[in-house]
Amino acid sequence: MLFGFVGFRVIKTAIAAIMAILVAEQLGLNSHLGAGTLAILAVDVTRKKSLSSVSSRFFASIVSLLVAWLLFKVFGFSLWVLAAYILLTFPIVAKMNFKQGIVTSAVVVFHLYASGEATLASVWNEVLLLVCGLGSATLVNMAYMPKEDEKLIQDRTDVDNSFSSIFLQISYNLRDTTYVWDGHELMEAAAKIDDGIEVASKALENRIMPTEETKIEEHWLLYFYMRKSQLDSIQSMLLLLAQIYQSLPYCHLVADLFEQLSEDVKNPRYTGKTERLLNELEPQIRELELPKTREEFEVRAAILQVFRELRDYLKIAKKDKKDTMDGEVHA
Repeated sequence: MLFGFVGFRVIKTAIAAIMAILVAEQLGLNSHLGAGTLAILAVDVTRKKSLSSVSSRFFASIVSLLVAWLLFKVFGFSLWVLAAYILLTFPIVAKMNFKQGIVTSAVVVFHLYASGEATLASVWNEVLLLVCGLGSATLVNMAYMPKEDEKLIQDRTDVDNSFSSIFLQISYNLRDTTYVWDGHELMEAAAKIDDGIEVASKALENRIMPTEETKIEEHWLLYFYMRKSQLDSIQSMLLLLAQIYQSLPYCHLVADLFEQLSEDVKNPRYTGKTERLLNELEPQIRELELPKTREEFEVRAAILQVFRELRDYLKIAKKDKKDTMDGEVHA
């Protein structure tokens, strides 16, 4: 209940901040509360981001402390010197690709300025505060990251259901061209696919060393990118289907095809049923007598183009079959 109310990252931040303050206090450091501020700045959403962030913050702060210490030593403690430090150091830190550490470096330098002492002892105090703050944040980030398995499974189920509903709507429209559909399933599918990509990427970034779980998360990412490509094919099909303004007898056969696909898309494995129906139906339509009216010609041309897009859709699933979870893939 607490996790849902305040968020896991907030809980991690609180733990890291208190830990940093307690350690700094035990070491007898001046301005030990500053260690908590540094910890708050360093808590991140994934382990890989945390390591990258902490290293950038640490090295940026060391460079800034050295420059600020020299400036304070030579010119004393005044606001114009502090301004000179900002004008001089921020571009240097950014040039060294430590841009993420600019705020953290400013915190430790401002601590040094507030102390009014340009001594090695005061600089060392800031370095130890930095170690306490960034170290605590790193320990908390490395200690535990929530598993995303349930969220990924739910996103996959939602995407599959949205795809199934889209194919059913297509079949309804092929049987009755006056049927109206608002297309909300398309937006739902796109949102869930993007969410799945984000969650899978986040889970992958929490793996520092390659493991079996890393492969599983890579498969999840592949699955959602596969669905993203397939959604593009579906949108192309819908543009073509919009040209079918007359329901001809063979439109009902195409509707049956999409009804089968609405079932296959929820199957954990590639069944090939839709592909077999497509292979049977396409020659039948091509062998029909030539269209007698312009309207029939346009409808048949649109259907044949839909078949081409449908083949592309199915090829995406077949291509990625070996790379998806345990050999599973949905049509």
